[in-house]
Amino acid sequence: MDVNERLRKMLDERGLTTYKMAELSGLSHTTLANVFKRNTVPSINTLQAICKGFGITLSQFFAEGDMVEMTPELKELFDGWVNLNPEQKAAVQQMINAMNNSK
Repeated sequence: MDVNERLRKMLDERGLTTYKMAELSGLSHTTLANVFKRNTVPSINTLQAICKGFGITLSQFFAEGDMVEMTPELKELFDGWVNLNPEQKAAVQQMINAMNNSK
């Protein structure tokens, strides 16, 4: 996987400029611009800051295929789900299925 290509793709998908990413990541615009202009692979620290700006983890950045971002809302749902017993999980799944079918 080409790290710079992935970064460009993620910026484009989210409609972000390097200026906005600099703001979100806490990096200087010069740092980000140099990554793209010189086509250099960012350091781990820089990449971690960029991932923070995207709201993802490093593992999510490097994940192949579809990536599901763990938003605070999804984390809350996941944390609640893991504490349910099998009968409760089945009831929740049944409710979700009913809601999806009513559309």
